[in-house]
Amino acid sequence: MTKRILFVAESVALAHIARPLVLAVASQRQGYEVVFACDERNRWVLADESIAHEHLSSIPTERFLRAVSRAAPVYDYATLTRYVRDDLALIERVSPDLIVGDLRLSLSVSARLAAVPYAAIANAYWSPYIARKRYPIPPLAGIRFVPLAPAEALFNMVRPAAFAWHAVPLNRVRRKHGLPPIKFDVRNVYTDGDHVLYADVPELFPLVGAPPTNHFLGPIIWSPPAPLPEWWKAVTHERPIIYVTMGSSGDPALLQMIFKALAGLPVLVLAATVGAECPRPLPANVLVAKYLPGDAVAAMAALVICNGGAPTSQQALANGVPVLGIATNMDQILNMQAITEVGAGILLRGQRTTARAVRQAIVEILNNHEHSTAAQAMASTFKRYRAVERFGDFASALLR
Repeated sequence: MTKRILFVAESVALAHIARPLVLAVASQRQGYEVVFACDERNRWVLADESIAHEHLSSIPTERFLRAVSRAAPVYDYATLTRYVRDDLALIERVSPDLIVGDLRLSLSVSARLAAVPYAAIANAYWSPYIARKRYPIPPLAGIRFVPLAPAEALFNMVRPAAFAWHAVPLNRVRRKHGLPPIKFDVRNVYTDGDHVLYADVPELFPLVGAPPTNHFLGPIIWSPPAPLPEWWKAVTHERPIIYVTMGSSGDPALLQMIFKALAGLPVLVLAATVGAECPRPLPANVLVAKYLPGDAVAAMAALVICNGGAPTSQQALANGVPVLGIATNMDQILNMQAITEVGAGILLRGQRTTARAVRQAIVEILNNHEHSTAAQAMASTFKRYRAVERFGDFASALLR
């Protein structure tokens, strides 16, 4: 009998849709019966795929980004309660043998109530087993002008309480349904599952004491199905190419500062706005589109400038290209910290940086070949982790 896998995407950022989609497409090709669930507003990502779709409501992206910017719990008790109800109805309709979710935190409850094995896709920097003792302070508006070192020292004193706060709503829902609590720690909230699938490599994010239910898949690379802009065929390599995108969860206001920093440099800038309003007028060396095939553009680039999040930075490193990450939340900072530690990029905090600092970082990366060398080393590492194949091996072992 053909096994059925339900892939559940929380539709608040493209990363959490793209990763399960890539695995879903591959799983269908491998002979599994596949159902992909996401909010109707993001059904467009399935335009090129013949995959069964189920609607599953998600909170608005704006609400998600607002909570993240405040370092507050994204989902309250009422939302998670509604999510569990919707999850259970979906699971009953689909009757899966395995559930794979990306940031659908309610599956911590609903998959267990339905007694279906649940694998959570996550980034390894949120693992409770990560080999890290200190965490960066979130880029909160109220501390913008506070010196970073003392602010981070204070934050690490209160961090356990701050991380525990994020687990309160989920543990209330678990208690309501008779499930034992998870540890009061945001890292456990993001990674609670029968299995955890890390879309990362341990060379960047080493874990200590992780159980065998934790699996490194490697980067899950995806580009949106979108037509190429009219100017695409005219792109040449006469000048170094810089790929710029703030993604679906970056601060679009940073684009204006980045374009200002790039103006007049002897480079060609290819920028994807991902639907954000584009600052005008554009510098003469900038070409813009709503969406671009990120993997293909990264392969052409000498530098990728992004919000520091995993999806675009992984596209860059997979092609041996260094990253300038201008981060505006803790998730992005955690990712970029690891990249800077291996020398493959530079991290700037969006709330604390300037066009001058961005320009200096660009010039540093373009002129210092050590960054490119480190990025090329990461590309070699990435090649050893084929996420689709690793997921196939995982699913085959679990469902045989």
